Amino acid sequence: MNLLALLAFVFILGSAVILHEFGHFIVAKLLGIRVETFSVGFGKRLWGRRWGTTDYRLSLIPLGGYVKLGGDESNAGIEEGDAEEIPAKERFDLRPRWQRFLVGVAGPVMNILTALAIPFIAAMTVGVPAAPSPVVSQVEQGGAAATAGLRPGDRIVAFDNEENPTWRWMNVVATVKRTQSIPFVVERDGQRVPLSIRPTVITEGGHELGDLDFVPDLGVQPVVIGKVVEESPAAQAGLKPGDRIVALDGEPARNSAQVREYIGTHLGQVRVTVEREGGRVELNAPERKPENKTLGVYFQAPPQAPLERVGPGEAAAVAVNTNVEILRLTGMALGQVFTGNLAIGEAVGGPIAIAQASYEAASNYGWGGVFDMLGFLSLNLGIFNLLPIPVLDGGMLFMLLVEGALAVFGMKISLRVRERIQQVGFVFLLLLMGFVIINDVTKIAPRWFGGKEKPAATQQK
Repeated sequence: MNLLALLAFVFILGSAVILHEFGHFIVAKLLGIRVETFSVGFGKRLWGRRWGTTDYRLSLIPLGGYVKLGGDESNAGIEEGDAEEIPAKERFDLRPRWQRFLVGVAGPVMNILTALAIPFIAAMTVGVPAAPSPVVSQVEQGGAAATAGLRPGDRIVAFDNEENPTWRWMNVVATVKRTQSIPFVVERDGQRVPLSIRPTVITEGGHELGDLDFVPDLGVQPVVIGKVVEESPAAQAGLKPGDRIVALDGEPARNSAQVREYIGTHLGQVRVTVEREGGRVELNAPERKPENKTLGVYFQAPPQAPLERVGPGEAAAVAVNTNVEILRLTGMALGQVFTGNLAIGEAVGGPIAIAQASYEAASNYGWGGVFDMLGFLSLNLGIFNLLPIPVLDGGMLFMLLVEGALAVFGMKISLRVRERIQQVGFVFLLLLMGFVIINDVTKIAPRWFGGKEKPAATQQK
């Protein structure tokens, strides 16, 4: 595990936890409820500072956090020292039920708002991918798409029963359902043609992915060389990293997908025109054998749609759609687990999996990837905390609803029953944490500490 992985993990998980706890904190403060502790992490207090009546601290186990409210004994088992005498007007347990409900729901709501805010701000400032029309520009010979009968020029109008799908949606569905045949419909010569595709399973970064073996028409994009393989046809021709390919045999280079297709189908000598240091250079790539359809170059970045800025209304729609898509894909993955098509270890991840994903997001996509990962984790943290499990916020909210129902009949839940429920919930959470950590260790940790990894898929031409 390198330093970048550690820093990305700490920033992403720490931010998600702090924002969650800040939701509880700020609503409690606004309602005049005493906040005794604001802790990032559980267990022994490592460092902190007391301001007013609140102890802000970092604790030993950095896998979450909590806010200790005056008069709330739900976190008593993880607090050190004797309880402080709290004035009745500042006690959480003596407040009306609706106020306790607002404090409890504020943490998950803060996470969900964070998940919405990140794509909203990104859409307003950086832009969103200008979604290309779902038209196929290239089909890999002998690949999954070719086997399915897909052809260049086909317009995909439905994929896995989703009308007008995006390329991103199709790629993620292909990974979730990589061992199954996925139905889709294309528009060809004015007619709808139903097809079915079984993705090619590849390994990239230690993860199994589903590859559809076709690429969309992405329009005109720069094609810049990032790396040249030694002793390759590209090296023999004199191509260098940083060269921008502008034409092949005089034909303009529209994007990297079109360049790949041209190179793969023209095995004779290819005249490559590149921009280098402000001027144009003509180079000749030598002839290649039929089994060698690449020049031996890696492009600087994978194909992606160009970005375009949008207004507040469109940005809000993008934010909502992004989070709805995450929830749908999460539900799809869990559905695959319940039907036996996906191992539970592939669908769930713990702190090591989060660290791995954080590292990949940071190293591959920079700050944009880090904030995307933060939004994804915040949404899942917010939804998970709403589950009616004791110790979680959802458990407290559920208990408040039960209390309200019992109060109608003049009944209430005893303190002893509350304590037992909290203990059961805490044990369940520990077992769940143990499962995901063991799953992470067996699946991911060996690669970090010297284990062998399957070769990753590459994009080379």
